[in-house]
Amino acid sequence: MSSLQDRQAAGGTRVVISVDAMGGDRGPAAVVAGISHSAKKNPELDFLLHGNREELDRLVGKRKILDGRCTVIHAEDVVSMDDKPSQVVRHGKSTSMWSALESVRSGDATVAVSCGNTGALMALSMIRLRKLPGVNRPAIAILWPSSNPQGFNVMLDVGADIRADAQDLLQYALMGTSYARNALDLTRPRIGLLNVGTEEHKGRAELREAHDLIENHASDGAYEFVGFVEGGDIPGKRCDVIVTDGFTGNVALKTGEGTASLIGQLLKEAFAYSPLSRIASVLALTSMSRLKKRIDPRRVNGGVFLGLNGTVVKSHGSADPTAISAAVKLAFQLARSGFGDRLAARVASAAELAQDDGEQKDHNKT
Repeated sequence: MSSLQDRQAAGGTRVVISVDAMGGDRGPAAVVAGISHSAKKNPELDFLLHGNREELDRLVGKRKILDGRCTVIHAEDVVSMDDKPSQVVRHGKSTSMWSALESVRSGDATVAVSCGNTGALMALSMIRLRKLPGVNRPAIAILWPSSNPQGFNVMLDVGADIRADAQDLLQYALMGTSYARNALDLTRPRIGLLNVGTEEHKGRAELREAHDLIENHASDGAYEFVGFVEGGDIPGKRCDVIVTDGFTGNVALKTGEGTASLIGQLLKEAFAYSPLSRIASVLALTSMSRLKKRIDPRRVNGGVFLGLNGTVVKSHGSADPTAISAAVKLAFQLARSGFGDRLAARVASAAELAQDDGEQKDHNKT
C-alpha cells in the first residue's frame, strides 16, 4: 500500500482516515453509512476501512459516493465489548481494531476512528503508537456543549486512567490547550481545574499542588488559568478547558449524557400530556428541533486520545450513522489542522517544564 504522503501527493490535499468498521454495537452497516455521510460533506476525505472484506465490499459497493475513496483492508477478527484489554494486547493482531491503528502507525492514515471497546483501544493504542516522550498517562478529551461563544468546552481526562497526580494534571492542561486551539480555534484558552469548590484551600493535596503548577506555567503554556472550577462550570462560560482525573471525568460525562436523554424524554412527555400541549408542540417545532440538535450527544460524538504518537478518535459503542459521521468530522478537522505535530511539540514543552521544576526543587533542597 502506498504511504499517506504518496496518496496526498497524488490527490492534492487528500486526508486519509483509518476506520475500524467492526467494533460498534450496530455493526459495519452503521459505520459505512456514517463515513458515506462524511464523504458527501468533505470531498477531500479518503478512508481505509478495516474488517471483514466480503461484508465491507458489499456495503461500500452500495454507496457511490465512496467509489475510489475507500480501501477495504481485511481483518479476520473483532474486538468485542467484553474482551479484556490484556487479552487483546496479547492475541488481537488479527482484529480490525489492531489493523486500524497499524495504518496510523505506518503513516498510511493520519487519524484512526473506532467505536470499539475503550479499554482495549487505549491499551492497543499505547502498544502500537506509543506514548509521546514525556507523557506519563494519556488522556481522553471530549467536547462538551456549553454556553461559551464557541458552543463547546473541552474536558479531559474522561476515562483513560482513573488516577492523575499533579504533574499529570499539568500535562492534561497543556494537551487540552492544544486541543482547544485546533478543535475550537481558541487562541488563548481558559483552563479550569475541577474540584469540590473554588477556594484554593479545598480539595485533595494533588489538586492543590496541580493548581500551583498550572498557574505557574500559564505564561509558558499560552493559556489563562481561572483556578478551581465546579461541576456547574463544565457547560458554563467560566473556562474553555476543564481538567480532571479520568474517574471524575467519566462519571461527569455519563451523568451529562443521561441528563440530556432525560430532558428529551420529559419534554416529549410534557408535549404529549393534553390536546392543547400537542398543539403547542407543533407551534414550537422549530425551536424544539433546534434544542434537540443542540443537546444531542451524537453530534459531539468522539473522544480524542491525547499523548500518543498518532491521533485516535473513540466513538461511542452504540453510535449510529449520525454519531459516526460526527466522529469522522472531528478526525478530519484534527488531521487537516496538523494537530498531531502541534500536540507533540506542546508535550515536549511540558516535559521541559517538568524537568525545570524538578531541577528547581532539587536546588531548593540543597
